[in-house]
Amino acid sequence: MEFNKARNIIGLRVLSDNVIWLWVKDKSVVVVDPSVHEPVIRYIDENNLNLEAIWQTHHHSDHIGGTKSLIERWPNVKVIASYKEQKRIPFQNVSVEDGETLNILGEEVQIIEVLGHTSSHIAFFLNGKIPVLFIGDTLFSGGCGRIFEGTYQQMYSSLERIKSLPKNTLIYCAHEYTKSNILWALNLKPKDQDIKNKLSEVEKKLSHNKLTIPFLLADEMKINLFLRAKNLEEFTFLRENKDLWV
Repeated sequence: MEFNKARNIIGLRVLSDNVIWLWVKDKSVVVVDPSVHEPVIRYIDENNLNLEAIWQTHHHSDHIGGTKSLIERWPNVKVIASYKEQKRIPFQNVSVEDGETLNILGEEVQIIEVLGHTSSHIAFFLNGKIPVLFIGDTLFSGGCGRIFEGTYQQMYSSLERIKSLPKNTLIYCAHEYTKSNILWALNLKPKDQDIKNKLSEVEKKLSHNKLTIPFLLADEMKINLFLRAKNLEEFTFLRENKDLWV
């Protein structure tokens, strides 16, 4: 949690492997993809915070499941989601689109559309000395999201877009999948020293009950096979292989 010195971002572990991120500034907080509400309310109450906004990257239930209860508690909260998801995220009251810039907690937040996992997935990007990207289920450390509604081309293009961001960007994804992803990558690249080193790092963190996320884009580009894919054909092979891997 202390990895990002520029911003106070807290990760709450919920369900089997979800992580709800809370960006705290002064006495205000932004909640990203609240799958459940109880631990969020507890943290906000214990720290005497005001819920400023809820960011929804996509419509899946393990990302929006706690939002309605949070709205009931804080009826004036801004619920920010893709305008394409007004039916599947009907409680949104700030509808956004690709390239739009918002002012949240005194900082500029850029909306980046990253399609593939769903047909309307968005990410939230905060630029600065230490840029931050809340990516939802598009990119994980060592992996990427399954393609449920989009196409391989869309997901590949989304990952290429992420790679174009500043290399010191800290990426906050919504699931703790890292060890499984790295084991899959080592199955394909058993001699890759960077991936071996990553596994050692991940196992050490997990042994101390620490999250393996966030992760640095520059580091991720060395070990994530999906980000290393040279073309759509290679990416498609990797995604299909990962779907079948147990």
